[in-house]
Amino acid sequence: MAKKKVASRAAAQPAVKKKWSGHKTAAKSSARKTIKKARGVSAAKAKPVKKARPKQRIAISHHREEDFKADGLRAYAHYRDLGIADATHGLAQAHVIRLIGPCNPAEVSKLHYHDVEFQMVYVLKGWVKTYMDGQGETLMKEGSAWTQPPRIKHLIMDYSDDVELLEVILPAEFKTVELAS
Repeated sequence: MAKKKVASRAAAQPAVKKKWSGHKTAAKSSARKTIKKARGVSAAKAKPVKKARPKQRIAISHHREEDFKADGLRAYAHYRDLGIADATHGLAQAHVIRLIGPCNPAEVSKLHYHDVEFQMVYVLKGWVKTYMDGQGETLMKEGSAWTQPPRIKHLIMDYSDDVELLEVILPAEFKTVELAS
């Protein structure tokens, strides 16, 4: 009979181990952290703690002609801010851009890059001819969309008098660097 009890204990043990395996792992992990702290492991070696972003808000923007402003990156463009930067606390920005025609290549065709994490452009109306390093010249027409990898050298070569672009950029605040021709 003693053999049966031993056998039943052995059969019960795997179930107990499975049931508490997460608990033991968590306890071991906690013990490791305590030991590292006691040994003086620097915070620099610890995994970075991600700061919580403020809660995003809803952004609604309806088309109004008076919202197009000449207060953006380029003097030959008017920008309609869509309220994304405020709603996301700077995580992203989005705007509609109207390039003012006729195109003056001497003014617009300047090689530059943006220090961004993400940039996407969608042609709402008209067309724009671009140059991107590694891609070459591309004619983008109504309905065309493209991404520009971070810090890619690019320029606008030409555009129609009625061109409108939707641009989404992360983060909202970024640096633009113009390169010598």
